[in-house]
Amino acid sequence: MRAIRRFTVRTALPAPLAALGRLSLNLRWSWHPPTRDLFRDLDPGVWDAVRQDPVALLAELGPDRLAELAGDAALVERVRAAEADLDTYLTQPRWYQGASSGWEGGGPASIAYFSPEFGVTSVLPQYSGGLGILAGDHLKSASDLGVPITGVGLLYGQGYFTQSLSRDGWQTETYPVLDPANLPITLLREADGTPCRVSLALPGGRTLHAHVWKADVGRVPLLLLDSDVEENDADVRATTDRLYGGGGEKRLLQEMLLGIGGVRALRLWSRLSGAPAPEVFHTNEGHAGFLGIERIGEALGAGLGFEAALQAGRAATVFTTHTPVPAGIDRFDAGQVRDFVTTAVPAVDGERLVALGAESYPGGQPGIFNMAVMGLRLAQRANGVSMLHGTVSRGMFDGLWPGFDDVEVPITSVTNGVHAPTWVDRRLNELVESVAGEYPTTHPEVWPRAVDVPPADLWAARRDMRAALVADVRRRLRASWLERGATSAELGWVDDVLDPDVLTIGFARRVPTYKRLTLMLRDPARLKALLLDPERPVQLVIAGKSHPADDSGKRLIQQLVHFTDDPEVRHRIVFLPNYDIGMAQTLYPGCDVWLNNPLRPLEACGTSGMKAALNGGLNLSILDGWWDEWFDGENGWAIPTADGVEDPDRRDDLEAAALYDLVANQVAPRFYDTSGADGSGPPERWLEMVSHTLTTLGPKVLASRMVAEYVERLYVPAASAGRVVAASGHEGARRLAAWVDEVRGGWPGVRVDHAESVGLSDSPQLGEVLAVRAWVSLGSLSPEDVDVQVVHGRVTEADELVSTAAVTLTHVEALEDGRHSYAGEIPLRRTGAVGYTVRVLPRHELLASPMELGLVANA
Repeated sequence: MRAIRRFTVRTALPAPLAALGRLSLNLRWSWHPPTRDLFRDLDPGVWDAVRQDPVALLAELGPDRLAELAGDAALVERVRAAEADLDTYLTQPRWYQGASSGWEGGGPASIAYFSPEFGVTSVLPQYSGGLGILAGDHLKSASDLGVPITGVGLLYGQGYFTQSLSRDGWQTETYPVLDPANLPITLLREADGTPCRVSLALPGGRTLHAHVWKADVGRVPLLLLDSDVEENDADVRATTDRLYGGGGEKRLLQEMLLGIGGVRALRLWSRLSGAPAPEVFHTNEGHAGFLGIERIGEALGAGLGFEAALQAGRAATVFTTHTPVPAGIDRFDAGQVRDFVTTAVPAVDGERLVALGAESYPGGQPGIFNMAVMGLRLAQRANGVSMLHGTVSRGMFDGLWPGFDDVEVPITSVTNGVHAPTWVDRRLNELVESVAGEYPTTHPEVWPRAVDVPPADLWAARRDMRAALVADVRRRLRASWLERGATSAELGWVDDVLDPDVLTIGFARRVPTYKRLTLMLRDPARLKALLLDPERPVQLVIAGKSHPADDSGKRLIQQLVHFTDDPEVRHRIVFLPNYDIGMAQTLYPGCDVWLNNPLRPLEACGTSGMKAALNGGLNLSILDGWWDEWFDGENGWAIPTADGVEDPDRRDDLEAAALYDLVANQVAPRFYDTSGADGSGPPERWLEMVSHTLTTLGPKVLASRMVAEYVERLYVPAASAGRVVAASGHEGARRLAAWVDEVRGGWPGVRVDHAESVGLSDSPQLGEVLAVRAWVSLGSLSPEDVDVQVVHGRVTEADELVSTAAVTLTHVEALEDGRHSYAGEIPLRRTGAVGYTVRVLPRHELLASPMELGLVANA
């Protein structure tokens, strides 16, 4: 017999413990050890049984137990102190409040951060992988820094999926229904108690209604839109049932609800709470790009023309791309987008809308609406998520800026970071605190003091963390085998899986093909030899999920599971299903080495290795993503890449062989190179690398560093630009729009007529001055509209300029028929083959970059 309705009855807390309800609903507990300790101590057995979920814990404690706890004066005092500590955290000035006084105009009063997924804690399973974990770490670090961010996402009724394995090792998915009443979120309600909602009109007279839930991520509100509303028809109601579930129309509806509905939810939140309207909108990947369309619609409703509305929105928008491959971008039929989006935002003209997402560049596909392309066109500032990914992105999207070299495409980079309080094991945190006086997770400036930790103490802590991982692996492996159909009588061998004194290598991530889960299996005999080496054994802990529709990824998992099932090696290599935050928080600290072997340069950043590094793990990685940027030869090992080898099998063979060689000849010998006369001391050289990793990478890989970079390099300039275009009834936006129309219309008449240089000897010497004169035609434009530059640098054998620099030439005089002359000088500061060219660019004080409009006239 099945229930026709399901609901949860929450426990009524006694007055002395009432603050526990508030503490359980603010997700700061997930990275604040004293609050976690408080909940654990209410009932350690129940705490573990509910997987360390405070909301579930309070629901499980009955009235009698709660009454007993309420009579414990010491516990009641701890509850009071925890609430007071939370109040201090939520209200005291932090980094942002102090830094903003030094920024012209001050920092933005509010920043909206849109993402399709947020990985804050495993008890709020609204994430699938790296993008969501990054978004969660962004919010948590913003909270710690006092940055006034509001997160915007969707509430998925079944989350992503729960992964398990069949007897044959095939990934299977289940989708447990999440009851919002059991989650650490609250439903936004109007003053009369009715649930708040936002609505989007759809073609055919349908409407998509959504409730708005709020999670408190420390100081940061996270708004989550939920389509499970009775007034919706069945198909529309299922819009937010699963993260990345379905495609076509359903995916389009998800992204409309996230972008368009998200902006409406922000307006609702401001009305209810009095929170300031966002001054900056950050689009975390293209999924949320329709937020720009909604904002254009708002501006059109306020009386602006389309171009002015576009400029008003662009000025205050930041777009972050996370994908290094076109296949990772959402693309829709342009006609479908026009029909659906113009119904939801009727003020926007359909043809102008379609043009924003059109692949109108060489190699683009007609009739397709590209969400990343729209995101870039709707944002005045854009970035990749590592230096290498910034380079890849500039090449990937260079068709939007024809006439410019890739290096000049206006996409910068902000390298990702991770939230140390979430990911650093408490044992290591306390060990560094013992010599530095402060936790490095809350005082990043003390990371360099990790060098003062005695090697023996560091080795002992690392051994304890490895032992904790071994215990967790055995528990999870037993549960996995029981799900696969084994009986308890068959699983005695699980008690001997892994060894807390053996070199442990971790590998855990999503399982698309390019991440090469099975590269380690290229030579199974050689891998077995490494695992079973009698003197220097290696053990591997592997985890990862494949997208439910990705059978190729599932086959890779199955291939690996078949290898790990082999009785000869199963005590040295394991695959753990259902990789999530809870697993990761034991896995990262417990691994001595973190393995990453993607096809370079297809890893945008890859933050898992950062989390391992913060716990004293050494990275063994292809030079891709963040590792390409920060590998220094002493913080791990770089796996050589077979760049230029076009045969993928041959490339995999070469790189796998390099991986085996590194483990056998460098990694394992260093780990087992113990010290002392009897060989019982810790491996000194290994621990020097660990100490070096903590002291040098510790400050770099932090999400607090990342968020501060976003604030100073992107949010503050975006807020300033947004204020300028919005001032005096958007006069700045109207002025910029009129100028853009004028420049675009007049640009066909712009050209470089002639350029010449004088002043050099027959054999130029370093330090001589090159004088350049240029004559240009500006047509209907004036010298104030343009920047005439001489671009100089090294010259290749093909006469291509590289390592260039640009110098603005000075206007000399106006000539007849719209022609003008310019002049300037360039000191020669480099030897070898050098050269120059002249070009004309648009110039306006409200442009973030002279490349912004994609217009250039080259000589």
